[in-house]
Amino acid sequence: MLKVDNLKIHYGGIEAVKGISFEVPDHSIVTLIGANGAGKSSTLRTIAGLVKASEGTINLDGEDITNMPSAKRVGKGIVLCPEGRRVFPDMTVLENIKIGAYLRNDDLTADIENVYNLFPRLKERNWQLAGTLSGGEQQMLAVARSLMSNPEIMMLDEPSLGLAPIVVQEIFSIIKKINKERGTTILLIEQNANMALKVADKAYVMETGRITLSGTGAELLANDDIKAAYLGKKK
Repeated sequence: MLKVDNLKIHYGGIEAVKGISFEVPDHSIVTLIGANGAGKSSTLRTIAGLVKASEGTINLDGEDITNMPSAKRVGKGIVLCPEGRRVFPDMTVLENIKIGAYLRNDDLTADIENVYNLFPRLKERNWQLAGTLSGGEQQMLAVARSLMSNPEIMMLDEPSLGLAPIVVQEIFSIIKKINKERGTTILLIEQNANMALKVADKAYVMETGRITLSGTGAELLANDDIKAAYLGKKK
């Protein structure tokens, strides 16, 4: 579905991403893991069209979208759920959800009900201001909002950031459900490498702007170097 080839990203004179290539197959969960500053978020933002690629190409279903405006990419089925949730705090849960459908002009009723079925807690807080929700509820709201564009591929930037372990488990359970039941392709970046690798069909390790290792989630979970570097286990 998504193919990134020799992608380079510069911020002024700094090369943040140094010629990476990877693929995200249809209906799969693919994760990029790595330390802060590895270039993971820059990669997602470039795929979303929020940052311009310096070199390389991004292809979606065989179409070159490297220079396509970000709004048009959303129309093509790519959506980014950003780090830090970024809900609109002074708007209700329902208003936040509806914003995710800003490019649509059809009836939203069925899709709103679908996201409420996925996130019953949000339905209970339908008229509550988003800024009064807990961190976990705000993350659920951010994901629900992203789903309203009916994405083919959902990119999630650090969905577990700052959340309690029990909430992290719930968020990852929902991510798997979105992938399996809705057929949505997931591209996930996550510092919680253990959780990310457990759900991933394919995984890539990024270090200082380069992909240094790849394999299935299970293969990287069993890799001694990964255990030592990201899972806190001795070789």
